[in-house]
Amino acid sequence: MKSIVILISGRGSNMEAILGSALPLEIRAVISNRPDAKGLDIAKKLGVHTIAMDHTAHASREAFDEALAKQIDALKPDYIVLAGFMRILSEPFIRRFAKRIVNIHPSLLPAFPGLHTHKAAIDAGVKIHGATVHFVTPKLDYGPIISQAAVRVTPDDTEDSLAARVLAAEHQLYPQVLRWLAEGRVDLKPSGVVQITGLNVRSERRAQLLLVPME
Repeated sequence: MKSIVILISGRGSNMEAILGSALPLEIRAVISNRPDAKGLDIAKKLGVHTIAMDHTAHASREAFDEALAKQIDALKPDYIVLAGFMRILSEPFIRRFAKRIVNIHPSLLPAFPGLHTHKAAIDAGVKIHGATVHFVTPKLDYGPIISQAAVRVTPDDTEDSLAARVLAAEHQLYPQVLRWLAEGRVDLKPSGVVQITGLNVRSERRAQLLLVPME
């Protein structure tokens, strides 16, 4: 059975969705860079090992990342899952765990990298918005895309209403991608393109883009 560690910074709603999905994965630990993160309490109640590593106790970003890397090395997970981890990881950390770090981003990458993605989507007038699970590379929000979930943008959407629908889609998308990883179905080609194996053509297309119906 493959194993993961989950990195969070706050409440960890995606973490909670993952832990509640009965995935064929061993959760080695939930780690937070903020000791007061509510997600740590949620994980503890679910019987998951938790670790608090206060990033402010380290002299630099690089020093924290090195301490975090050593902690992860001791846990020996197959994958590192970023679930609301509000830190930009340094390039040495990412290269140390190359092709093993996955992240979820609240937009249909490569559109709207960075912060405030829902406002950017509304301001741009796009009709489809969503979330992306991707492998992490040193270039921010740019790694190989594993799968995406799309939601429609309505004329009366606010930043908050759109964010809520995208978050609900994330809670479906992230556990599904982790299930594929657990089953060894995620094939990262040398070209940087990801394919989900072991599915028929129609399922493959559906796997790469989950269209979430409107309520």
